[in-house]
Amino acid sequence: MAEKIQRSLDKFADELKKIYQDGLISVIVYGSYASGEFKPGFSNINLLIILDNTSLENLAKCAFLFKKNSFRGFNCLFFTPDYINRSTDVFPIEFLDIKENYVIIHGKDLLSGLKIDLKNLRFQCEQELKAKLLNIKAFFLHNPDKTALQNLLVKSFNSFLHISRNLIRLKGKSPAYKKEEILAELAIEFKIEVSGLKKIFDLKNKKLKLNYRETEELLFNFVKTMEAIIKVVDES
Repeated sequence: MAEKIQRSLDKFADELKKIYQDGLISVIVYGSYASGEFKPGFSNINLLIILDNTSLENLAKCAFLFKKNSFRGFNCLFFTPDYINRSTDVFPIEFLDIKENYVIIHGKDLLSGLKIDLKNLRFQCEQELKAKLLNIKAFFLHNPDKTALQNLLVKSFNSFLHISRNLIRLKGKSPAYKKEEILAELAIEFKIEVSGLKKIFDLKNKKLKLNYRETEELLFNFVKTMEAIIKVVDES
């Protein structure tokens, strides 16, 4: 499977080179495939495509590639070098995630020297956690169905865990990649009880069945955990 994916990545880069020629600066694969955590059927192939021009008219030239079966699972971000340099303050989480695990398929490495200000990271973490908390409370008031609440828990947990990896960075640590290890690090770094978070993880993996009341209690616990972490981040 890895060899098949690598052939598809190389072919994709070759197709882009034919289309954009010198206008194609880099093709970079990042995330689970670059880290070795890729799971066929579950993980995505994430690509960063750096062009000298990312106007819709220019991107339209490669739109046909995504209709080919061998490229259907590719999730691509199209950036210019200038956009990257001007956006690290707005998207520090995303750029740190990309920098953490990436492989150059074609062209220049514009990521290794990229500087991320941790002040901007703290701001984004706080903003996203607070926004997520508001959305959870609003959703809860209008969706009392058990299935809806469990879907909310799983979806919110995934986002929370993504943000939490970067909260650990704010502590001066290199965060783990596996979800179970992230929970363990949160317990240590933020001195919180994570048994409720572990239950949501089990719910996500279909290892736990809950009735409505148990689901509601788990949601209440999750919100309290988020509020406790937000307080720490807000005061830092």
